[in-house]
Amino acid sequence: MTLERRTARILMRPWTAADLEPFAEMNADPEVMRYFPAPLTRQESDALAARAQAWLEENGWGLWALEVDGRFAGFTGLARPSWNPSLTEVGWRLPRWAWGHGYATEAARQALAVGFDELGLTEVVSFTAVANERSRAVMRRLGMTRDPADDFDYPPRPEGHPLRRHVLYRVQAPGTSS
Repeated sequence: MTLERRTARILMRPWTAADLEPFAEMNADPEVMRYFPAPLTRQESDALAARAQAWLEENGWGLWALEVDGRFAGFTGLARPSWNPSLTEVGWRLPRWAWGHGYATEAARQALAVGFDELGLTEVVSFTAVANERSRAVMRRLGMTRDPADDFDYPPRPEGHPLRRHVLYRVQAPGTSS
């Protein structure tokens, strides 16, 4: 299994040391991190990149660094949520300059293809805070659907936290009945 993936406009690749600075800038941006508890420190950001790279090397899939026209453009990929590792989620985080160009959807489609075609997954989920309409729109463009009965309180968020309630979307592998 190759660690690099390509779409029409995006290189999905392993992480490099050159990614750390733009990744930290992205993770420190309050607008990018609006639906997370807080922006990340440089140390937290570097640790996240290191975990993503280690998972990719170990498993051949995970959260790929994105590159558009030679420029670091965030990440997209597959992960196992710590609160329910029996699930596989597709997720993304892009810097503001990359918003509105369809990059998240394009890269997430490629990640889903890896999940379904190479890993043999029958279902992939995605989730976000209720108010995160931009990510919810990506989920819908991916053909994911939401059953309000699946919505949940995100375990790491304390009772009363404004980002505690999350929506969960699902997509089945092609040819799989739900």
